Amino acid sequence: MARDVVRSVKGTRDFYPEEMGARIWLYEKMRQVSESFGYSEFEGPMLETYELYIAKSSQEIVEKQSFVFEDRGGDKLTLRPELTPTLARMVAARQPQLTFPLRWWSFGPFWRYERPQKGRTREFFQWNIDLLGDDSPEADAELIAIAASFLKEVGLTSGEVRILVNNRELMDKHLATFDIAPEMRGEVFNLIDRRDKMSEESWQEYAAELGLTPKQTGQVIDLIGNQELWRQSDSLVKMFAALEAYGISDYVSFAPQIIRGLVYYTGTVFEAWDTSGEYRAIFGGGRYDNLVGDVGGDPVGGVGFAVGDLIITLILQQYGRLPEFGKTPSAVFFTLFDQSLLQESLKLANSLRQAGIKVTSQLTPSKLGKQFKYADRIGAKFAIVVGPDEAANNTVTIKNLATGEQTELPQGELVNNLKALGG
Repeated sequence: MARDVVRSVKGTRDFYPEEMGARIWLYEKMRQVSESFGYSEFEGPMLETYELYIAKSSQEIVEKQSFVFEDRGGDKLTLRPELTPTLARMVAARQPQLTFPLRWWSFGPFWRYERPQKGRTREFFQWNIDLLGDDSPEADAELIAIAASFLKEVGLTSGEVRILVNNRELMDKHLATFDIAPEMRGEVFNLIDRRDKMSEESWQEYAAELGLTPKQTGQVIDLIGNQELWRQSDSLVKMFAALEAYGISDYVSFAPQIIRGLVYYTGTVFEAWDTSGEYRAIFGGGRYDNLVGDVGGDPVGGVGFAVGDLIITLILQQYGRLPEFGKTPSAVFFTLFDQSLLQESLKLANSLRQAGIKVTSQLTPSKLGKQFKYADRIGAKFAIVVGPDEAANNTVTIKNLATGEQTELPQGELVNNLKALGG
């Protein structure tokens, strides 16, 4: 009689070894790119006070997407939905002791109470990288260059992904010329942000609901259709010049419809998009100038972005750029011929580990054919055999599990031979 298997929590993921391999690979790529630009790794707590996110994140994230609960002492806590407020709090706590400009990055778990769907879960892992204490357009360019370098590093081309850039100060300046009141501009930013996410009819209705006149709506449409608008922003002109120096301009385009929904963005904003249009934004970020001051520190400007692991993994799978990951990290499987040779096999296997080679050992004897099949199924490349003849002659036999080729050699040559073979 079949038993019911206990289900995982809705919106979470199980990381079996293959999926964990992909996550670790992504983490290593993020680390590599971050450190190549001189960024230091940090981490914050998984739990934060609910108050930290009030006025620091979008209303939707705080009120609709956060996991909020009270602890036994009555304090209202939140499973972190994003990291930037935590970063600002940590910087404010030790601001006098820190050396600016500050370059930090992190990779860890986050939670949002969303409807699970393709490319979106309630629990996810995210790379966050920020530069604080430099207000220049060149600082914005550095973060965009990091983003483009990461896309290149994981094998995505500029024809497959694009980083779309805009500047909220530039847009705000033009909205003012349309006689749109300052208190309405946040809503109009949301309207612009939804331009590519709604039908034309629904978008026009939304504009009317916000109180925009037909003339103002037309002006907004013309504004977000002006691909040369960036030339009116000294900040964007300098930023694009810096991006040219980085050699990644082919990954970056100006896009006046990119506005970002989070309220703390104040200047340049950017998002990476899959050019096939199958997925929503891969990741996004931008400049924020008020967060550290909002949590009790001295005002300091910052720019950063965040990359969730799920969308980028799906895109890498779509383009066939994600490496295959076996069930074992060991390229070498050490067989056990029979119980009398267990000590000999364990000693030789351990000598390989001491030489820096990862080894999986068979601990109970069985037919060699069965052991070879097991080694192949878990993803090992080579099987090592020490039978009675090999033990007597101080030799080992290496079997290439892909080709079936077997080679006998002295035990003293095993380490160098395996390293030459990529073991």
